[in-house]
Amino acid sequence: KTSLRLEAAMVTAARQVAMIASIILCASIIIGVLSITGLGVKITSLILSVSGGYLWPSLFLTALACLVLGMEVPTTAAYVICVSVAGPALTQLGLEPLQAHLFVFWFALLSTITPPVCGAVFIAAGMINENWLKVAVTAMALGIGLYIIPLGMIANPDLIALSDAPIAALLAFAQIGLGLGCMSYGLIAAGPAVKKAALIGGGLVIIFIRLALG
Repeated sequence: KTSLRLEAAMVTAARQVAMIASIILCASIIIGVLSITGLGVKITSLILSVSGGYLWPSLFLTALACLVLGMEVPTTAAYVICVSVAGPALTQLGLEPLQAHLFVFWFALLSTITPPVCGAVFIAAGMINENWLKVAVTAMALGIGLYIIPLGMIANPDLIALSDAPIAALLAFAQIGLGLGCMSYGLIAAGPAVKKAALIGGGLVIIFIRLALG
């Protein structure tokens, strides 16, 4: 029995290593193409020029670029491709490397529920025989926090400084959690449109109040 378990473990490990190696190889090929053709530098320059050198417009454009570049690409490849293209634009605008990498990683993975590709949505829609666009809208509403958290992380840098400032990190966590709770309730719960809009707006104010106060 021990030998059979060892054999099964070795075969499983070999399959997983082969899959990861193929993903990294494909990502390396794409990165090489971006580097040789200069497309990566052009995308970075385009983000900086269109945004006028301002951080938040650059974040918006970077998020769009990551959603496109991460379409139906495995996690490792999506991160490597997107950070090689969009990461430099954010670091040039003054973000810490950890902030830039987390932001890019987060939005690169959100293509799974964001149209037009949204592979996870198509699979779910096929399982329940429902219109894929309706499922996509529902998925995005349920996952609204996934779109807000990386922005909240930029507006509240203490959120990822748990080792250096644990109290401030916990306060930032509670602040963003409260804001996301208000937004989620406003989007999902039934009620008057005015109440829903007030909850969504209030949630945004709670999350980004530090940014508004300067």
